Amino acid sequence: MTDQRRHKLLLLDGSAVLFRSFYATAPYGQYMYNDEGIPTNAVNGFLRHLFLAVSHFKPTHLAVCWDTGEKTFRHELYPDYKGNRAEPPEELVPQFLLARKALEALAVPNIAKSGYEADDCLGTIASRVKEEAEVYILTGDHDLLQVLDDHVYVVLLKKGMGNYEVVSKDQFITERGYTPEQYIDIKAFTGDASDHYPGVYGIGPKTAKKLIREYGSVSGVLKNLHQLTPSQRKKIEKEREHLILSGKLAEIHCRVPVTFNLEDAKIQFQDAHFRERLKQLNIRGMTRILSLVEDQAPLGPVI
Repeated sequence: MTDQRRHKLLLLDGSAVLFRSFYATAPYGQYMYNDEGIPTNAVNGFLRHLFLAVSHFKPTHLAVCWDTGEKTFRHELYPDYKGNRAEPPEELVPQFLLARKALEALAVPNIAKSGYEADDCLGTIASRVKEEAEVYILTGDHDLLQVLDDHVYVVLLKKGMGNYEVVSKDQFITERGYTPEQYIDIKAFTGDASDHYPGVYGIGPKTAKKLIREYGSVSGVLKNLHQLTPSQRKKIEKEREHLILSGKLAEIHCRVPVTFNLEDAKIQFQDAHFRERLKQLNIRGMTRILSLVEDQAPLGPVI
C-alpha cells in the first residue's frame, strides 16, 4: 500500500513507449503526416499513453527518460550488444525530436545521459527519490523489474491503451520466489536474445531459476559447482566468462551521473498556457489528445 503523505512521481520509459506507439499504427500505413510532411503517429500515441497514465495514476510529478541512440558502456563490455537491432524506420526518426519538443512545451523534464540507456536513468532516479516520493515506472520492458523496491513500482503496458499491470516488490517475490535483484542473476544464465547477449548455452529459464533459488546468486552457484549435475557443471564451466559478462550487461546501473530535481518535475500542463504551446507543434489528432488533459481535475500535492 502506498503512503498517501508522499509525492508521487511517474517516470516514463520514453524510447520504449514511442516505439510501441509507432508500431501500433505503422503496419497499417497510418503515419499521420502533418502539414509539414512529418509523420506524427508515434508522438500522437506517446502523448495519449502519457496523459492516460497521468489520469489513471494521478501523479504529482512527471519525467521522461530516453535512450541517446549512442553506444553505451555495455557496448564497451560487449561490442555486439544489441547487434541484432535494425536502424529505426525513417518515419520514426524525426518523431524522437518531436516527442521531446512536446514534453518541453508541457514543462516535463527530458532526461538522457551519454553512455547509458534510458533504463539506467530510470533506475537511478527511482533509487534517488524513493525516500521522498512513490515512484511508478511506466514501460513495456520487463528488465526494469529488477529495480523494484519499497516505494518503487513498475507499471507494465498491456495490449491497448490505458491497460496496465502494476508490479510491487512484495508481489514480485511472492509470485516468483526470488528477489528483484536476483532477476539479474537469472538473466546472467539465460542471456537475452532481444539485447543479443549470450548467457550460458543450454541453461534455460527453468534451470536458472532453480539454481538461483537454491544458491542465491551467480557467485553462490559458482562456489557450489561440485553440487550440480555433471551436465550443468560442464555447461557453466565452459561458459563461465559469458555468465559473468551477461550479468554485467543485464544489470541496470543505478548510479548514473544525471541531473534530476524533483521540484522541476512537478506537473504543470493543466495550465492552458502549456496546452497552447503543445498545439503549435502541429501534431495530428491534437484535439483528441488535449481532451485527455482537459478532462482531468487539477492535480495537487499528495496529502
